[in-house]
Amino acid sequence: MQGAWAPRDQGESHSRMGALDRPLAILFTYVLATIEFTCLFMQFSILPYLSRNLGLDSIAFGYLQTIFGVLQLLCGPVFGRFADQHGARAALTLSFLAALVLYLLLVAASNPALPGVYLLFASRLPGALMHTMPVAQMVITDLLAPEERPEALGRLGLCFGVGVILGSLLGGTLISAYGIQCPAILAALATLLGAVLSFTCIPTSTKGARTDAQAPPPGSPRASVFDLKAIASLLQLPDVPRIFLVKVASTFPSGLFMIMFSIISMDFFQLEAAQAGYLMSFFGLLQMVTQGLVIGWLSSHFSEEALLRASVLVFIVVGLAMASMSSVFHFCLLVPGLVLSLCTLNVVTDSMLTKAVSSSDTGTMLGLCASVQPLLRTLGPTIGGLLYRSFGVPIFGHVQIAVNTLVLLLLWRKPLPQRKDKVW
Repeated sequence: MQGAWAPRDQGESHSRMGALDRPLAILFTYVLATIEFTCLFMQFSILPYLSRNLGLDSIAFGYLQTIFGVLQLLCGPVFGRFADQHGARAALTLSFLAALVLYLLLVAASNPALPGVYLLFASRLPGALMHTMPVAQMVITDLLAPEERPEALGRLGLCFGVGVILGSLLGGTLISAYGIQCPAILAALATLLGAVLSFTCIPTSTKGARTDAQAPPPGSPRASVFDLKAIASLLQLPDVPRIFLVKVASTFPSGLFMIMFSIISMDFFQLEAAQAGYLMSFFGLLQMVTQGLVIGWLSSHFSEEALLRASVLVFIVVGLAMASMSSVFHFCLLVPGLVLSLCTLNVVTDSMLTKAVSSSDTGTMLGLCASVQPLLRTLGPTIGGLLYRSFGVPIFGHVQIAVNTLVLLLLWRKPLPQRKDKVW
């Protein structure tokens, strides 16, 4: 079957892909995603302890997270449109260079001779350009036929699991053994490597010939990257608003808990840095298995609508368990259900949303999808901090039960129509 990505001829395909064929380009995309996630979770290991060393309380830590979330929320769709117009190579290289600046600022913030608090907040600013995940998803979406996307996007989530394990283990272990600066320096070196690989090994463009057919005629003005009207128009396509509502509402309660997890692991579970790293590695291992093996099997046996309903139902069950959780052991028991529902819902909704747009807009749509997590990181630290301080850990389970019950009723009352794969 000829998908939307199929080129007109071999000469054009070679000019677009350069010296790399599609499988190799996809392989390098997985490698770069793994580097990005590993460094990101090393950063997550650094932040709570660096914030404590600099004298910040939980509210100030929430503001720190909120700044990062706001920047990614506002710039994610624009960066996705930049990737559509300027290609995967430029977008990935820019993302890794921004990450390099962030980690260098973290190194400087951990130096007692420098104004650490100001540098720590300044380190959030490069987050506006750190969008490796949606660009990697765009590459996968552009180079594969629609029916292959769920399994391939699931394998991309496998990279996330590897990053969780390596980043959490390295971050916690290196902090305990060598101090906070060590994982930040290692992350800076790794992102520099990622920038070099992006510039040398990723094709300039992953868009197919049919995308060119939709391009404006020569001599006409090029659409602006900052054309917010064009970005917002994607949200008006059929079924897109409802899919986004499910994506945001279902993951919001568990997102609150995960945002506050670094604080909960220190205060509620009484874990040291290395122990928290081991726990996050367990989380990452489960995510690897789920997205690398389980999601592909589920997507080949069940419809997307059925998987959405099942994910929301599992969220409700996990919420019941979370409301009565009192130890790390209880948390480890509920993590498999939490990971399964999160992974399935995210992959299915991303797949459905990319099928709703033309191949020339996949980067923009995935940028919008990627803005969901920054939205959680924007609202989550403040809301999560207030809920945790006022009601304790069980409130996250209660919120998860209430919100996902409403979402499940919505899906049952007005199911989403099964969309056939589009060929543009």
